[in-house]
Amino acid sequence: MRFGLFGTGPWAHMVHSEALARHPRAELAGVWGRNPEKAAELAEKHGTRAYADPDELIAAVDAVAIALPPDVQAPIAIRAARAGKHLLLDKPVSLRTEEAVELASAVADREVASVVFFTRRFVPEWAEFLDEAVATGGWTEARVDHLGSIFTPDNPFGASAWRKERGGLWDVGPHALSLVLPVLGPVTEVTGLAGNRDLTALVLRHEGGAISRLTLSVDAPEAAGRAVTEFFGEAGIRALPSVDFDAVTLYGLALDQLLTAADGGAASALDVDFGVTVTRILEAAEESIRDGRTVRIS
Repeated sequence: MRFGLFGTGPWAHMVHSEALARHPRAELAGVWGRNPEKAAELAEKHGTRAYADPDELIAAVDAVAIALPPDVQAPIAIRAARAGKHLLLDKPVSLRTEEAVELASAVADREVASVVFFTRRFVPEWAEFLDEAVATGGWTEARVDHLGSIFTPDNPFGASAWRKERGGLWDVGPHALSLVLPVLGPVTEVTGLAGNRDLTALVLRHEGGAISRLTLSVDAPEAAGRAVTEFFGEAGIRALPSVDFDAVTLYGLALDQLLTAADGGAASALDVDFGVTVTRILEAAEESIRDGRTVRIS
């Protein structure tokens, strides 16, 4: 499958382009970026072509892989879907529910395959853990703490303008939601609080009555950084195991899912529809923080 890569930042260099170049059933057929010089540099690195016009690249490929800020990603993804191209997207798919729904509608209308790269959901040990948690059932609550700092000298994502503006809610919030939603089910109510720096705390009520608590930050003090996911219920307490993972390998697994769906196989559980669900919850959380009230999600 011929892929057009949209984006030239650290994530595109470190993960997307490397995984596409290595996958036996994918061809990196072109690169587009907002900075033409960076696009040319990345294209040269992988022996492919840099495109000046995004629509020209869309027309030249079978699928698009996007590593761009969500407000830039969504319009390109909509155009690609309407052109009949399969989509491998980054999270969140959009910062606005209305736009995310428009994207999902375009995907459904053209019957193209889609996968959103919620990185942690592709870790095999964690996927197995979540499957076992779903099969066990009886969970009454969950806790996810996802705190770190991207604003350190050695972190390539500290210069990301959208992460500075949107903080941990939109950057690591999607990862947290991708872990609790398959186990506890749809969210019906969201209550959010914002603290110092970009600290965000969410309390979510799920359809079956379970409660989850998410604590999120990409600007936490170094000593306060942590990544914890726990479920509580009739079976006791289950914690997501600590596992080292390689993002390039995981992106290859996302490619496998996209190729399977494009060939007429099962759709990914992490498709654009799931991306819409995540955007809807995060937008409700923003509303709750802004207005100081609980927001219901129909």
